[in-house]
Amino acid sequence: MPITPSDRMKELPDYLFGKLNAEKQRRRSAGIDVIDFGMGNPDMPASREAVEKIHEVIEDDKAHRYARPTGIPHLLLAAADHYLELYNVELDAENEIVTTIGSKEGLSHLALALLGPGDICVVPEPYFPIHKWSAVIAGAELRHVPITNDASELINNLENLDCKPKVLFLNFPHNPTSTTVDLPFFEEIVDWCSKNSVFIIHDFAYKDITFGEYKAPSILQVDKAREVAVEFFTMSKSYNMAGWRCGFCLGNPEVIHLLAKIKSFFDYGLFTPIQVAAIHELRHNREQAEQIAKKYEKRREVLVEGLARYGWEIPYSRGAMYVWAEIPEAFRPMGSLAFAELLLDEAEVLVSPGIGFGPAGEGFIRMSLVENTQRIRQAVRQIGRVLSKELSGSKVAH
Repeated sequence: MPITPSDRMKELPDYLFGKLNAEKQRRRSAGIDVIDFGMGNPDMPASREAVEKIHEVIEDDKAHRYARPTGIPHLLLAAADHYLELYNVELDAENEIVTTIGSKEGLSHLALALLGPGDICVVPEPYFPIHKWSAVIAGAELRHVPITNDASELINNLENLDCKPKVLFLNFPHNPTSTTVDLPFFEEIVDWCSKNSVFIIHDFAYKDITFGEYKAPSILQVDKAREVAVEFFTMSKSYNMAGWRCGFCLGNPEVIHLLAKIKSFFDYGLFTPIQVAAIHELRHNREQAEQIAKKYEKRREVLVEGLARYGWEIPYSRGAMYVWAEIPEAFRPMGSLAFAELLLDEAEVLVSPGIGFGPAGEGFIRMSLVENTQRIRQAVRQIGRVLSKELSGSKVAH
């Protein structure tokens, strides 16, 4: 029987990171030691305390039943206390927070709850794919503006659109470019969105992955932000719990209710032992999140400093677990996909081509800091040999 996909499925491309992972596995199965800078998949484990908490709670027979869909009360309280401690933001745990099965699930379902045919959604570009495709799946129309840390520039671009948007996606620290902002940026954007009835969805997945003295602000720190915004954060990157799939949506109570309502038709919430482990991490393991950020900072330094020795100058970022790098000039005519293939073939290093994050990503690659420093140094040497071939006169394919 022939299977006919829906028109919705016909719009969706193959998922970039699925293709990258498949190619990595194919080569590793053939005995090639691929160094993986592709997907932002943390290589470090969750804390021993979190694992022990899972073991403890899983012995309770009641923990195997369906959990409370919006999140067990103590987890919602832990998330509220977390925001009070870090950002001095007071949240009503029952009405302004809902748990999600990671940020990606929550973002996708919220797009279904807020967007439909005829609605306009603005996604800055380059973009993390789910920001765009969640809106497409919901049937909305997309508009793109360049990613920027200048609020005036963003507002000017929004005002110059050919139509009025309903929803604006933001994501700082940004994936893939690692762009960061300070609180005044959010103050200006919240003010403009409030005056123009545009709702903000802020993906705050990398909120704790910051470097030096920089601390990423929450959009909810802005007065009246809850009137026009929600924010997602996740345990994935800050606590190395990526596979556990535990996240939160916080902010506007009406939108929180809409998300909880649509989720009730799709899932039964998180496995209770995972929720209890997340409570422990939020309440008792703040130091681990800080240590994880320091490890990413060290990895960033090793990678950026190492490539600079081969003439590849890359600016330092203030946050996120990625290095966003413009392709060296001699290789730029190849395009990001061919350059990524070159690094995989000749350096045995997997990177993400910038074109995978939209047309504005062309000319760049993204390198995820998910290998230890020893492996990063090895990758630098192997990439350096590829770069040196061009410097010594080898022809680069255009």
